[in-house]
Amino acid sequence: MQASWRCAKKLKRFGSFCLAGLPTLFLLGLLLLRLLNTRVMESTAGQVMTLDSALPAQAALLPGARVYSDGDVSPIVADRIAMTYRLYAKNKVKRILISGDHGQKHYDEVNTIRQKLLDLGIPAQDLFMDHAGFNTYDSIYRARDIFQVRSLIIVTQKFHLNRALYLANVMGVPAQGVVADRRRYRSHRYNEFREFFARPANLIRSRLLKQKPRFLGAVIPISGDGRQTED
Repeated sequence: MQASWRCAKKLKRFGSFCLAGLPTLFLLGLLLLRLLNTRVMESTAGQVMTLDSALPAQAALLPGARVYSDGDVSPIVADRIAMTYRLYAKNKVKRILISGDHGQKHYDEVNTIRQKLLDLGIPAQDLFMDHAGFNTYDSIYRARDIFQVRSLIIVTQKFHLNRALYLANVMGVPAQGVVADRRRYRSHRYNEFREFFARPANLIRSRLLKQKPRFLGAVIPISGDGRQTED
C-alpha cells in the first residue's frame, strides 16, 4: 500500500514537471518554425523579380487554386492568369505549365485556367496541363521530372512565392519568381498563417524525407506540343 502511494506521488510530480515544461516546449517549437521560415525567405529573396526584370525562361509555372463549376476563377487565380499572360506577351516565356488539382471529375483547375488563357489568345500548343499538381511540392517535382523543364518563372502570390522558389532550388530547377498580387485578398490573414507552417513542412519534405509525388507517369517534354496534355 505504501509502495503504491509512493508511486502515485512520483507520477504526480512527473506530471507537474511536464505541465510546467509545456510553455517552454511551445516557445522552442515556435522559435524553430520562425527560424525555418526565415531560412526559406532569405535564401530565395534574390530570385523574386518584376515583370520587366525577369530574365527569359523556358516556361512559366502557373499553380492552380480555387476555381468554380461555372468556369469562373477565384481572385488569386485571376491574378496569376493576368501576370502569366503578360510574361508570355513580353516573350519572357515560350510555354506555360498550368499545374493544379484535377483529381476529381467535377473539379478541374487546369482546364478551367487553360480556357482563360486560350480566351486571351495564347495558342493551345503553348499551354501544358499538369493534372496531378495537387500541391506546390508535386508541381515543382513534376515540372522537373515529367515535363523536363530546364528553367522556370513561377507566377504566384507573394505569400506563396518564396516556398515555391525554395522547392525549385532544392530540386535543382533554375527558377525566378514574379509576384501576381494585384489586390488584397479576403483570405490574406489565413494565407499568411497557413504559409507559416507550410514553409517548414515543405523544407522537411524536400530536404529530409525527399518524397516522391503521389503520381508521376510518362515524360511530356515542355518543348513539345501542349495539346498532348488535353484530356
